Amino acid sequence: MDLMPRFPRDLGAAAANLGDKVRRRPIADLRPMPRTRIERTEHATLYRYDSAPGVTTHGRPLLLVPPLAAPALAFDLRRGGSVVEYFVQQGRTVYLVDYGPVNFRHKDLGIEHWVDTVIPAAVETAVEHSGADSVHLAGWSLGGIFTMFTTAAHPLLPIASATAVASPFDLRAVPLLALARPLDAVGGQLVGATYRTLGGVPAPLTRLGFQLSAFDKYLTKPVSMLMHADDRDFLAQLEGVDRFMSNMYAYPGRTFGQLYHVIMRSNEFATGAMELGGRSVRLAAVDKPVCVVAGLNDTLAPLKAVRHLVDLLTGSPDVQLVQAPGGHLGVLSGRGARRTTWPAIEGFLARHDA
Repeated sequence: MDLMPRFPRDLGAAAANLGDKVRRRPIADLRPMPRTRIERTEHATLYRYDSAPGVTTHGRPLLLVPPLAAPALAFDLRRGGSVVEYFVQQGRTVYLVDYGPVNFRHKDLGIEHWVDTVIPAAVETAVEHSGADSVHLAGWSLGGIFTMFTTAAHPLLPIASATAVASPFDLRAVPLLALARPLDAVGGQLVGATYRTLGGVPAPLTRLGFQLSAFDKYLTKPVSMLMHADDRDFLAQLEGVDRFMSNMYAYPGRTFGQLYHVIMRSNEFATGAMELGGRSVRLAAVDKPVCVVAGLNDTLAPLKAVRHLVDLLTGSPDVQLVQAPGGHLGVLSGRGARRTTWPAIEGFLARHDA
């Protein structure tokens, strides 16, 4: 293994890039992909992205499902590094359900709100708007967990396939949570009282949690910038990630309480069943094709934690496991995703368009 540090090879490009950084000139193209608002409700907005000029639209539409707390920017990080941009250029119609910021008014909303109300409504509206018979559903992180439980809970919804990216289902296999679990024994009641009083988990804390999952990268970020000062695409990716991190949302209180119980105590996801809305929803009931994507460098959702979903989908006619380089965000929107994750998902969707 080559342990020698990388130094900029093109000193002229490095000087120009660092000059832009010093003058606060943007390196990344952060323009959002053009889109149209289709429907707005109290708790979500459905968007349809514009088709790419000169590209023939084909296949079933793709509906993207974000997690809570993390912004939907994850799917449209920057030009050249946008999930949306890639699939639109492939000729696929792309929709996004965006929950927007969370505040105290949302404190009583639980996981069932998204699984039983928000996502099913987005699916039905996207189908009606597109004229297709069904849509492909794809979620990242907690959005992938929402995707799978929605597909399981509503077998008659017009869903052609389901994709879960970086979604951990065996939380005992997440090292960061194993380290935090002893703290629950001494601070569990305090945590519960705090989020109930505040109505949720404030955005700064969700941002801190995400940063801790990639603490080494944040420590070495200045050094990385200098080492890659001649790589404009590398610096543009950092800008896109910085904007993403600065737009974190809060967690609704009841949802956080449910997740806290699952994460710290019961590991309920690993059983493949969860109590939602007074009934048990079982992932074995999923009868649609499923694509499971795991990041090989993901500390929040390691391969073992993500791969466990494959074992739970006993009723699916086709389960594909994709292993790709990248951390929790990187496997979805990293620079390598355009060569790994995105083509793998598009290939899976194309197989199930017919």
